[in-house]
Amino acid sequence: MMIDFALVAEREGHMSATDAIHQACLQRFRPIMMTTLCALVGALPLAVEQGAGAELRRPLGIAIVGGLLVSQWLTLYTTPIVYLYLDRFSDRLAAAHPLAWFRMRRVDQPTPHR
Repeated sequence: MMIDFALVAEREGHMSATDAIHQACLQRFRPIMMTTLCALVGALPLAVEQGAGAELRRPLGIAIVGGLLVSQWLTLYTTPIVYLYLDRFSDRLAAAHPLAWFRMRRVDQPTPHR
């Protein structure tokens, strides 16, 4: 969702990639955190419960909680970094290629007439 918001902001808002992903992170942070925390609170009893049969359910709870924490870190940290890296890579690729028709144009750049 962050990438979708950033692409829309970059195309329609005529923002740079850095500003677009920053705005997308600010807009999507709360819904991402709410969703993850709801799932985490739902899985926490499996990870910490005691009693009959707990030894069978505890690994599932620990796996769910660990997976949510890792996926949260990947979503909030690596997604913006990869977005900015790919934007810079596409700019370098477009600038280095000798054929003008191959260049990846941004929406706000006019297409040359032939």
